[in-house]
Amino acid sequence: MSITLTNKAAPVSAATGDKLPGIHDIIAVASGKGGVGKSTVAVNLAIALAGRGLRVGLVDADVHGPSVPGMLGIQFAGGPLGTEDGRMVPGEGHGVKAVSMGLLSDDDNPAILRGPMVSKYLQMLVGQVAWGQLDYLILDLPPGTGDTQLTLAQSLRLSGAVIVTTPQDVSLKIARRGLRMFETVNVPILGIVENMSTFTCPHCSADTDVFGSGGGEQMSADLDVAFLGAIPLDADIVLGGDGGSPIVIDRPESVAAKSYQRIAERLHTQLQGIGHVELPSFSWTWDSDAGSPQWLDEHTDASGSPTVPLGFARHDPRTLAMLWEDGRIDQLDVRDLRLACRCAFCVEETSGRPLLDPSSISADVSPRVITTVGNYAFTLNWSDGHSTGIYSFEYLRLLADRIGARVVEDV
Repeated sequence: MSITLTNKAAPVSAATGDKLPGIHDIIAVASGKGGVGKSTVAVNLAIALAGRGLRVGLVDADVHGPSVPGMLGIQFAGGPLGTEDGRMVPGEGHGVKAVSMGLLSDDDNPAILRGPMVSKYLQMLVGQVAWGQLDYLILDLPPGTGDTQLTLAQSLRLSGAVIVTTPQDVSLKIARRGLRMFETVNVPILGIVENMSTFTCPHCSADTDVFGSGGGEQMSADLDVAFLGAIPLDADIVLGGDGGSPIVIDRPESVAAKSYQRIAERLHTQLQGIGHVELPSFSWTWDSDAGSPQWLDEHTDASGSPTVPLGFARHDPRTLAMLWEDGRIDQLDVRDLRLACRCAFCVEETSGRPLLDPSSISADVSPRVITTVGNYAFTLNWSDGHSTGIYSFEYLRLLADRIGARVVEDV
């Protein structure tokens, strides 16, 4: 049964649940900059996690430059098989389930796609796959902070991101941008991996810092995020990846393989220890209150975050109530919320000049449906037909401060 690209298995809408069905944690492996060995790290990390008895899937999210099938030794066989309900059956190599554009076409047929089609194929590679039960789904992202990263951050509840860098300054600077991008969309940074670290000569055992040293660890300290470990510069890593037998499989007792294994152990331990309470995803019909979010007031703490919501509620037909992790409750008039939209139709992107005429918004405008966007925002479908604005949780808190609509009683 062949696979065709459809719109039906609406992949990764946050409204369908916290994460993809059957998948416990979704981890993005990112770099910001190309050429730092991020895919090699993602593949070896996935294999190392699978070697611990965990169920692991891997998405090659680089639609234009897929490399994962070759590293896992999965051969193109005319396209993947499909299930009766139209989902793709992932390939499998070294105990890791994997999907990639490299399984949909061979090396002589490049994916020549514009941004919207890249996002559509990416959603298919994540959400229209028969993954089964997984402990971890790892997303091997392409370089940059563009369409792919934003599509995933807005449509999935990511457990966190691992940032890969080399020790050299140019890589570190761009990796910081990638890290800040994930922070902006409220994706936890699980840690930094320094790849291509010290090279040890196989003949004289002398160490050489080809790209410098300690940059990843220093970056971790500067940004107060975990340093997961350093991977040495080793030719066998390249040879193993090219041959479809990564170093964790081919030379499990090598220094590099043990480094990957330690990083996998630290990552697994960290994720198992995270006890942070999150408001589950929702798609909430305002008028009927159907699908209304939870109100987790028992989890508030005065030392909690001022921009992490633990509840939203319809205080009355004209008022949205918001509960924050630090215990504060705010109320916003829904017309004020409509007037505060910052989408490109309402605010000029380059200058910040308002485009929306307040007099054009009726006094009785109200939300129709409110839906979470990834970990960091919600979007509203309004009674006047407007539906393109995304309100980050940070912006909602700022609006409450600006409008002065704070309340302290319970809802």
